[in-house]
Amino acid sequence: MAEAYLRRFGAEEFEVKSAGLESGALNPYVVRALREDDIDIAGKKTQDVFELSRHGRRYDYVITVCSKEAADRCPIFPGASLTELLHWPFPDPATFVGSDDEIMAQLREVRNAIKERVQEFARSALLRL
Repeated sequence: MAEAYLRRFGAEEFEVKSAGLESGALNPYVVRALREDDIDIAGKKTQDVFELSRHGRRYDYVITVCSKEAADRCPIFPGASLTELLHWPFPDPATFVGSDDEIMAQLREVRNAIKERVQEFARSALLRL
């Protein structure tokens, strides 16, 4: 979700990459929640963040968006000359339980919080450019 919103709010200024702790299929609830905000990620492929970290590429920002429980599993990017490492703890939508409506309600809360955080980040980062 953060990748989709950063592409929306800062695509001309940022090269955005996104990866998860494990590659796999997109969460269909996330796809639906973003579609409600006119963002279509249905055809996107997931990638493994450890594959990105192995390339040793320089990143100006690395933003980890994962639950507090998964934070200790987030990779480091050794030798990547990071300017800034940020961690934004949000609940993992894969852990949401309940009826379809209940899961979507939880997802909308997370989606909206991520959207707001990305907007704040983009405004702040663009002011520094």
